[in-house]
Order: sequence, then structure tokens, then C-alpha cells
Amino acid sequence: MRKNETEQETVIRPQLRALVDNVEKVVVGKRREVELSLIAILSGGHVLLEDVPGVGKTMMVRAIAKSLGAEFKRIQFTPDLLPSDVTGVSIYNQKTMEFEFRRGPVMANIVLADEINRTSPKTQAALLEALEEGSVTTDGETRPLDKPFFVMATQNPIEYGGTYPLPEAQLDRFLFKFRIGYPTKAEELDVLRRVEKQHPIESLAPVMALEELLRMQEEVKDVHVADNVKQYIISIVNATRQHHHVYLGGSPRASIALMKAGQAYAYMQERSYVIPDDIKYLASFVLQHRILLNSEAKLSEMESSRIIFDILEQVHIPAENDKAQ
Repeated sequence: MRKNETEQETVIRPQLRALVDNVEKVVVGKRREVELSLIAILSGGHVLLEDVPGVGKTMMVRAIAKSLGAEFKRIQFTPDLLPSDVTGVSIYNQKTMEFEFRRGPVMANIVLADEINRTSPKTQAALLEALEEGSVTTDGETRPLDKPFFVMATQNPIEYGGTYPLPEAQLDRFLFKFRIGYPTKAEELDVLRRVEKQHPIESLAPVMALEELLRMQEEVKDVHVADNVKQYIISIVNATRQHHHVYLGGSPRASIALMKAGQAYAYMQERSYVIPDDIKYLASFVLQHRILLNSEAKLSEMESSRIIFDILEQVHIPAENDKAQ
């Protein structure tokens, strides 16, 4: 792994550490990925996981939902799925002679959008309003979603057959994109031992109330971001727009996402302010799916994460975090 993507040993807030430890009863050896998911939840963002089947994507989001005691729904995306299958539909009740709205699976606290790139762009777009606005519109009526609201979408690698690449507008709605990856031999042995008699997900108990999570989400907004750290964020995102291997760089939404992720990461570590190292650590997860490489880079089979790494090596890091600014 590259320098900014390495797993970091962090001292995190006790309540959040208990949540991570609880999820790790089910998901073995993926502490960094669990922490990133919690950063996304704390900042009100969403996560896109791109990986091969069977590495634990579904188990991770289920374990997070059970650890929070949150309402969990799964949407299995298929080529014949309709937008109303996601958002909900109004059905005529013959007894009351009125239309009644049946909530779709997206109207839950934590939603697993499984294999999102296996359905049509029209159905993919049904998630767009929910991800950005926290609401869905059906039959001309806008309905707010419950809070907290978190979507973890999974997709198979694009080179697999029968997939529809997500458009840039929808990719931009995900705070993070990362992979889980295969476990080590020792971790896989641990997995086999844990599921030998009963899967640990069945006995997992909540360790945090949703009310506490909502309180934390509000406290994250108060984490201070000094002007020099904001300038550092802008410099990184602006560099993606000027890189000679990038066709389309990060938008202002990318800068906002990186700042909000930095606030949540600092809060997780019990800091009231963001430091440049927070931004450097999170930049690849926030930006790699928000840039489009040009044809030369694609022919060279260059990865966007490599571009972000090069940019982070070149952009000047602020010497000090001026908390007074």
C-alpha cells in the first residue's frame, strides 16, 4: 500500500472504539475499512465499495447496523429493478378508497445497495436524490428520510460482464470509495473458526444508540478547520484539475467532502481541530473516484490512486495548524 493509504494506528473516542471492536467480532482484519465507514457516517456521507464477491462487504454493513440498533435494508440491484422498487410506490387501498404510500427499502437508517452497477442507469439515478438531499420524491411529493441515513453501495469491478458503470454525477455523491481486499491466511483461518458453528452476526448486540450517533454528527460540525488547512485542501483538489494525466479533476464538492471527512476523522481521535495529516490520509479515499483520467493514462493502465499519491507528494503541507484562525 502507498504511504497515504496505510492502516494507521489511532487512539479513537471510547464510544467509537467500542463500536469498531463490536463490528470486528464479525469482520476480521478490516479495522481501517470499518473506521472509514464510521467517518463517513459521522460526516453524513456514504461509501462505495468496489471489490470481488465474498470478501465481507455485506457482513460489514450488517454488523455496523446491528451495532447501532439501526433499521437496516438491503437492495439487491438487478437489470430488471425499477426506480419505484428503490424509493417506494403508492398503492390504491380498496377499503379506504385512498392511495397509500409503501416505503421503499431506501427509507431506512442504513441501506446496503448491493451490486449497484448491475442495474440500469435509470434505477441507479433513483438513489441520487436520497444520497444528496436525504429525501425521495414519488408521485410529486418529497418525503424526508429518517436520520441517521447511510448508504453503503457495493459494485463488482467494471471489467466484469453485465455491468453499468456509475456516471460521474452519482460517483460524486459518495464520500469514500475503497476496497476491502482478501484476508491474510491467519485472518481467513480466524474467519473459519468463528463461523464453524454459528455466524457471529447472529449474536451481535447494539453498543450505541441512534440518539448518541445523531449527537455525535452534530458535534462533528463544530470541529475547527483553520484557514491554512482549508487552503491545503483547495491546493490538493486544484492540483487534480491541472495534472497532465487527468481529464476531469475534482469539483468544489470534492473540497467540501474532504473537509467534512477531515472533521469527522479529527472528532474520532478526540481532537477539536483538523490537522494536515488528517487531510493527507483521507485524500485518496475521497478523490480517487472523483477524477477522470485521460486516454494516455488509461492506455498506461495508470490508477487514479497513483495520481492522488503523486499530488500529495508535490503539494506543500502547512507547517503548523493555526487553531486560532
